[in-house]
Amino acid sequence: MKLTSFNPLIVTKNVDDVVKLFEDLGFERRHHGHAVNSDGREVSGYRMKDANGFYVDVAHNDAVEQDLMMIRMNVDDFDEAYAWLIERGFKNARGEDTTVDTHTNRSAMMIAPSGFAFDLCQHIKDDE
Repeated sequence: MKLTSFNPLIVTKNVDDVVKLFEDLGFERRHHGHAVNSDGREVSGYRMKDANGFYVDVAHNDAVEQDLMMIRMNVDDFDEAYAWLIERGFKNARGEDTTVDTHTNRSAMMIAPSGFAFDLCQHIKDDE
């Protein structure tokens, strides 16, 4: 398993407010993604970067009651990373082996035994 990126992720229904806050801290919008996931819900978010090379991702989700903070862990092999986390006691927040799939990525929120969360993600490239 190879990590391809590792950074904070904020899931919120108030994307504009959170993005503005990080812009005020010197972050710039680098990428805006928008897709429909496997259960038909729209997902969108921003990848932001500051002058020091720090990244933060902000994802929109109307279903959250309050903002969620987790670590985005992009990997080159989702299945391998998923199994690795399960072996260490992590649980899938959506239920066993349930993933969020779009045309550009596959992801699952994985909760550690102690309570912190990873957004495990693999980007799907056009040639895959």
